Amino acid sequence: MVRFTVRLLKFGQMGEKTGWTYVLIPADVAQKLNKGVKTSFRVKGKMDSFPVKQVALIPMGEGEFIIPFNADMRRGTGKKQGAMLNLELELDKSEFVFDADFEACLDDAPDANKYFKTLAPSHQRYFSKWINDAKTEGTKTKRIVMSMNALSRQMGFSEMLREHKAKNASLNPFKGGKL
Repeated sequence: MVRFTVRLLKFGQMGEKTGWTYVLIPADVAQKLNKGVKTSFRVKGKMDSFPVKQVALIPMGEGEFIIPFNADMRRGTGKKQGAMLNLELELDKSEFVFDADFEACLDDAPDANKYFKTLAPSHQRYFSKWINDAKTEGTKTKRIVMSMNALSRQMGFSEMLREHKAKNASLNPFKGGKL
């Protein structure tokens, strides 16, 4: 277990990462977590007292990594950009478990399933985690339908969300396009 304190940072203009709040993991800490690895890997532990698992560290070059600080983490810690955060992290070797309802739908849609299997494992997990994070059964069902529709048209996760956001913005310019 590696323990350290960091300040929550936010990207300005940074391509797809523009506006992200994140935690910078220095190279020396990343080496303690997973020696010699320079590609993305997952950790578990605590952010202050908020437990986390299967959290991806994304390489940024020069041995540094970031952890995108998502809405669940913000709610769980009560922290936002500029705040100090105590981290306790270790390598998470547990296997990711895909949402069972999503897997069942993939089994019933061979074309969507075939395309899904061509995606990088991290991109496959985006779909499943997004579906699994739904707060209600209705939202979960909508997300599965949206995912299956996108996969059957050979769209990745980010393309699906951009299309959904654009569609909702054109229908109602005052609505943020959230699902």
